[in-house]
Amino acid sequence: MKHYDYIFAGAGLASLMTAYKMAMSGKFAGHSILLIDPDAKKDNDRTWCFWQKGMGNWDGIVHREWGTALFANEQWRADLNFGGYSYKMVRGIDFYDLVLKELQQHPNIEFVDQKVIDFKDPGIQVSVATGTENYTCDFLFNSIYDPELPASQNKYPVLRQHFIGWHVKTEKPVFDPECPTFMDFSIPQTGNTRFMYVLPFSEKEAIVEYTLFSKDLLPAEEYERAIEDYLNNLGASGYSVIAEEKGSIPMTSYPFWKNNSKKILNIGSAGGWTKASTGYTFRNADKLSGRLVEFMLLQEPDMRQFHKTSRFWLYDLLLLDILAKKNHEGAGIFSSMFKKAKAAPVFKFLDEETSFAEDLKVIWQCPKGLFLKALLGRIFKV
Repeated sequence: MKHYDYIFAGAGLASLMTAYKMAMSGKFAGHSILLIDPDAKKDNDRTWCFWQKGMGNWDGIVHREWGTALFANEQWRADLNFGGYSYKMVRGIDFYDLVLKELQQHPNIEFVDQKVIDFKDPGIQVSVATGTENYTCDFLFNSIYDPELPASQNKYPVLRQHFIGWHVKTEKPVFDPECPTFMDFSIPQTGNTRFMYVLPFSEKEAIVEYTLFSKDLLPAEEYERAIEDYLNNLGASGYSVIAEEKGSIPMTSYPFWKNNSKKILNIGSAGGWTKASTGYTFRNADKLSGRLVEFMLLQEPDMRQFHKTSRFWLYDLLLLDILAKKNHEGAGIFSSMFKKAKAAPVFKFLDEETSFAEDLKVIWQCPKGLFLKALLGRIFKV
């Protein structure tokens, strides 16, 4: 049974970011590191987008970048004022190529194409079992999301950001390559929070996604029909679909960190790193993976002490409480946040970088009755 200092169960975004930063720091060269995942990460299987002010850690692989975006609902449409922020897009394949190329330069880091089926922390060493081998390690970072954990309780609502996206090429110019569509709520809501999301590359090429924030997935044909209708309304009567991506991202304030042990840390969506109110993950993973690398350099790190709860966790919880009971309110809530078309304060708030006074300015724009009722419901369990 081979022993490692650190093992990553799953090699998703959070694991790869953390391993990459460990390698780049130069402070873990004397430690053995193993990443276990059945997927070799050779496909362009996803797209990550995030907003950021100024330069960032991943600018070298940013595929596209925009300085404004469209927000729309049934009543109004506006190009958002980003106030110095940029909306950046990273393709999965570019991220994988960068990270794996760097990891291959470090002989102390290994990658095996296996599936983790079990792990335990009996107190001395962590044991990790795959379908073919067993390993031990001093510390395990688990990024394998277990949907049964949040589903097994009813204290914290569990929604999903679920979508199907088509990468299309149209015969006619129908897109504005300088202005993506951030959220378009002008489409039929049908009792849910539903919007279109468009990332344009040229006047004739874009990724068009039909996205919902709700509890249940739809039949595939319903997403596809919505995309077809949207493209037809844009005037794209002729188009070809050159690629498709789909996803279902957990949106919950369930305290995943309570499942950490002294030697096991849950990371990524499995550790609550996904922003519960939006489903965005990339910026959170970037911040938390950097903090995790610093945390591991402590003389005797206890993984139960890594997580820090903030007031933003409560804000997210209240929004999810509302959407769990009144899912149709989502369009109105997000519209109220962006009604002045000033995106910068909202982006800063969603990145959890605002002061309490700045929080109140954003929150005050939202429907106060809904959030007050949700807060009272949490306090008095009504």
